[in-house]
Amino acid sequence: MKSRVSSLGYVNRIQENILAIKKKELAPLYEELKAADCVICGGSGRSLYSLNAAMSQIALATAGWRNKVVLTPDDPGFPGKSMYEAAMDLERRYKKTLLLMNSGSGYSDDPLVMAQDLAKYIEDKKSTRFSMGLLTSTTESPLAEISSKYGSVIQLKGRGKLKPSFEYSETGMMGDIFELGTLELLNSMVEAVYRNLDVDEVYKLCSEEFETIGDMIDNNINSETYIRLVDLLERRTNLFLGGKGTASEIAKMTGVRLFHIKSFLGDNVYITRGVNTPHPRAGDLEILLSCSGETRPVIIWADVLKKFAGTVFAITSNEDSTLAKKADLKIILPEKAKPSSPRRFYTRAAYVLSPLPMKLAERLGERGLNLPEYIISWYHSATQ
Repeated sequence: MKSRVSSLGYVNRIQENILAIKKKELAPLYEELKAADCVICGGSGRSLYSLNAAMSQIALATAGWRNKVVLTPDDPGFPGKSMYEAAMDLERRYKKTLLLMNSGSGYSDDPLVMAQDLAKYIEDKKSTRFSMGLLTSTTESPLAEISSKYGSVIQLKGRGKLKPSFEYSETGMMGDIFELGTLELLNSMVEAVYRNLDVDEVYKLCSEEFETIGDMIDNNINSETYIRLVDLLERRTNLFLGGKGTASEIAKMTGVRLFHIKSFLGDNVYITRGVNTPHPRAGDLEILLSCSGETRPVIIWADVLKKFAGTVFAITSNEDSTLAKKADLKIILPEKAKPSSPRRFYTRAAYVLSPLPMKLAERLGERGLNLPEYIISWYHSATQ
């Protein structure tokens, strides 16, 4: 195992934090995930997108007993307006339901309310068909207290006490270390469940994948493509990000960070086909993700932007795909995976995109516009 897998310090620290998790903490949640027929995802912001991206892979898998239904409270098929209201129907449908939550602070309102509602249902109905799991950096929090009573808690360290700085390549930006860390950990857990591996193999999968991720990041962050991307982002242009399914969750993770910076330039960041997404303008930039490069709606989005004289940047695993051929800029992240098995492409895309807002902040600093992290954090807290 390499202790330094990337030139970016925050990536090395994420690996270190994951491998520092004790087996006795990881094993109970891993077994709960294995046993669950239904997984309910709880979180907010990037933590929720990270959780959704990983869990979507096990929802799409087709391997007999490994199949699981994955829901969030925002899904049209969620059987209730609250977790308490939904629990009765979930208990009727499934033998084992896991409420899986992701919250670095342990104080996020959305998952806390879900946990409180489910705890009340379990106590009122004396139900044995539910459990809770939490990934957090803070084990002394209301959410951790409830989760430990009705399930298990995994502590994954985040940024810790590192002070705000302009050294984003070392510290990450805001919650990057925790949010990207849970994405890789959960994705490896999903793959281990799919392959029916022991919990020890989760650590091995993470170590192997970090070597690949580190190489992919280092091969791209100083490339001509990345430099062109930062050039475009520095201009007064709107940014669109899009993908379908899991790719959409990764687009949202990236969009949140870029929005915090682009907003100071007076620009907007949109998720393609969102409720407030306008028509593009000449010069706008669109970042599109598709593992196959053949996802029809994504290809149509590329065609639309090009009609408006915009620039399309694509991330795909297939260099010969339609999307790759249509894109003005592209990064290829090759992956060999069997159909209907968990993919590593999406996690890799999230990591390769993660230095983009940092590179933009550094570029603006070179121009004399320094964006201290406390300003970015304030804007985040005021808008999330």
